[in-house]
Order: sequence, then C-alpha cells, then structure tokens
Amino acid sequence: MEFYGLLGEKLSHSLSPKIHDLVFKAIGVSGGYKLFEVDRNNLEKFTMGLKVLNIKGSNVTIPYKEEVIKYLDEVSYEGKRIGAVNTISLIDGKLYGYNTDYYGFGYMLEAHNIKPNNKIAVILGNGGACKAALYYLLDNGIKHVYVVSRNPKVKTTFNEEKVSLISYNELKDLKGDILINSTPVGMYPKVDGCPACEEVICNFSTLIDLIYNPGLTTFLSKGKELGKVTVGGLYMLVGQAIKAQEIWQGISINKSIINDIYIEINKEF
Repeated sequence: MEFYGLLGEKLSHSLSPKIHDLVFKAIGVSGGYKLFEVDRNNLEKFTMGLKVLNIKGSNVTIPYKEEVIKYLDEVSYEGKRIGAVNTISLIDGKLYGYNTDYYGFGYMLEAHNIKPNNKIAVILGNGGACKAALYYLLDNGIKHVYVVSRNPKVKTTFNEEKVSLISYNELKDLKGDILINSTPVGMYPKVDGCPACEEVICNFSTLIDLIYNPGLTTFLSKGKELGKVTVGGLYMLVGQAIKAQEIWQGISINKSIINDIYIEINKEF
C-alpha cells in the first residue's frame, strides 16, 4: 500500500480523505490517505519526513500553499505562475510541487460548457483562491479579467495586460460574461452572506462560486432566481483531487470518474 495525505494546520472537516478513497477504488489502487496537521515551525521537517517515510504524495491546503514552495526541489509551470502549490509528488527522492486547483477550475468549466474564449470575467476577491482561476482564464483565451479588491491600490503580482484591479465601488458599473466569487463570503457556517448585490449579478450571464459548502450559496441562489447559469465549487474540489491522482499515479483518469465522485460527495450537503 502506498501512502498519501493532506498537509494543513487544522483539517478536521476535510473532505479530501473521502474523495481520494473513492478515487483509489475507481482506479484500482491500494492507497491510504491521511490528514497531516502540522505546525508552521515544523513545515521543513514535514517535507523531509515525506522523503524519509517515502510518502508518495501530499496535497497542501491553507495556510501552507505558498510557504511550502521553498522546501520543494522543483515547481511546475502553473505553480510558479500562481505562486502556490496544493500538490506535492515524491519522485526518485525529490519533491515536485504542482497547483491542481488550476486544472480543477478548468475541469469545472468544461463540465458545464463554459467557454472563456474572448469573454469578460470578473473575480471577486484577490486572495489565494483567485489566482488559480485567474491564470487558467488567461491561458484559455479570456478577453479581460477584472479582479475586485477592497484595496485595489495595494501592489499585486497581476502585471498582465488583460488584468485590471478594481474596487467594489467600480464593480457596479461593470458588465461582463462570467462573475466568479473567490472570497469566503457565504461559506458555511455564515451562509447568509453574499459577495455581490442583485444589481451586479444582473450584469453577468454566468455565476461561479469557488465555495463548495454550501453547495448552493446565497450568491448562486440569487443567480438562479435571475435566470443565470450557476456553478458551485464542489466540482473544482473533486477535479483538483483527480488531477493530483493523475500526477501521483502517472496515468490519465477518465472524466466520467470526476462526475461519479462529484455525485457521491454531493450527497454530503
């Protein structure tokens, strides 16, 4: 049996073990997936432990997606662009970092037939969750992306020609195709929160929420009432796990498995 896990600080409510156990069964791999709750001061020791214990792979969640990079031997293209990794693979004694949130976001768009090419997108929030979506859109033909921040004058790494950093006051005058929530507003247990008012939602045809709990956030619920295409973040969560397994196992996994696991995990909500 090979061992894998999830690195984080507090992980008691993580869905990752169940998702990966379902993947193991679907692809016929004998694997164990554990939660690794690690103190920040022990992060380097943890990465050394992966090598010593020959743990084949680990996912990474907040608050370590950026900090863990300095302890890795190599980082993938998308991991470098985003400046964060959520998947580590041990290969021949070296640790390789990837960002599978990037691919999970792409799987989610494909599954719901959302095509970014030549579209205008707005991302609410400019924190870590924003970046995977932003760079996927930039790599897949988006016309322009507006990133909405409470502090738009603060220096950021968004130096792309197709990216504008704007304030929430400027948002109300903006019209586009895809509106994405990358903030925690509306996440369980504070489910009544909504990151955008109805006036803003009316200006977009598609709403995407990166939150997966609850499955139908207030943001998406308002979108449905207004006849918009709405997509929750659970498919992205499952998709990023599938991509991690593809990296660890060195195989391609049929997209139908994402759908099957999504249906199973969706029963949790």
